[in-house]
Amino acid sequence: MIKRVELNLKELGELAKIIPGEEPELEISPTLRKIIPVCEPKLDGNELKYVTKCFETSWISSVGENIQKFEEEFAQACGAKYGVSCTSGTAALHLALATLGVGGGDEIIIPTFTMIATANAVTYTGAKPVLVDSEPNAWNINVKKIEEKITHRTKVIMPVHTYGHPADMDKILDIAKKYNLYVVEDAAEAHGSEYKGRKIGSIGDIACFSFYANKIITTGEGGMLTTNNKEMAKIARGLRGHAFSEERHFWHNYIGFNYRMTNLQAAIGLAQMEKFDENVRRRIQNAKLYNSMLKKIKGITLPPQKKGVKNVYWMYSILVNDEFGITRDELRKRLAKRGVETRTFFIPIHLQPIYFRRYKERFPVAEELCGRGMYLPSASTLTKEEIEYVVESIATCAPHVM
Repeated sequence: MIKRVELNLKELGELAKIIPGEEPELEISPTLRKIIPVCEPKLDGNELKYVTKCFETSWISSVGENIQKFEEEFAQACGAKYGVSCTSGTAALHLALATLGVGGGDEIIIPTFTMIATANAVTYTGAKPVLVDSEPNAWNINVKKIEEKITHRTKVIMPVHTYGHPADMDKILDIAKKYNLYVVEDAAEAHGSEYKGRKIGSIGDIACFSFYANKIITTGEGGMLTTNNKEMAKIARGLRGHAFSEERHFWHNYIGFNYRMTNLQAAIGLAQMEKFDENVRRRIQNAKLYNSMLKKIKGITLPPQKKGVKNVYWMYSILVNDEFGITRDELRKRLAKRGVETRTFFIPIHLQPIYFRRYKERFPVAEELCGRGMYLPSASTLTKEEIEYVVESIATCAPHVM
């Protein structure tokens, strides 16, 4: 049986103080008489109609017209030539690396400040995740620190477009070209983002998206790989379905996977694509409203917005600084009592129990983000009244206001 990796907080030493506490218990808002979730899907279009058609025609598995249509429409929305759907964003990352031939002995450069899936997908291949700290202003991988981590074993740079804000792709591509490396974008959170007029999903060799229920568009579970490289798309499409040979059935030239999206999921995806631009626009509008009100509260750092990029604010993310007067965790507890659900930022890879003992390096920016960061309710379904209530609740929780 697999063994659970234990990590006593004493082993973390002073770093233990930045590990988030237990999730606070939510109570019904005394004002709105409900809980405002941190995120929920927007399913008010043709989702049920398209799924019902799948049942009526019996096309419910991984073969059906919805899959190709969804791939084509999503790839087009990302400015890419090809889309390859799969079972999750994590599967998309693994599929991308497998397509590029990543294996044991290879090294893949990733930010330590990311969701665990980024590192796990690398580990699935037998390769080693090589960690880089974030830059403090946009929270993405610090491009100035990438080159010092490159060795003769490096094969891929995998930037993450954190919370929907694009990484500095021009500099990353320059480094990749200099050292003859691939670039795989972890775009799980970046549907609709743009970098200097170019759509995320069309810039690196491959980009990987997630359609989990909290994403800007969703298929419940699901993912997509986008690329402008025809051969990469062909290989990825084969690998996701056990790598059946074109020559004859049950004949395999690669180790493949069962990462196929179902026609049912793709039906939901097609309905979601009809609202793609609207959902992105709502996220940005919500962020503008949050920004206009939160900038008046001392001790709150607003989410990044670098010049020349389109941040889609997958999650509206803030930092709680000392000036606010209470810790991030205490603020979350007080908001929970007012019916406002929140989430802490990612715990960096180098602090995760399953990876901690592999890395002895400190990553101060990622650690600062982990200790201070939190998401506020971010769904495309949020109303102006709900956002105003969340901001009012934050202001009320501040000691200098109470």
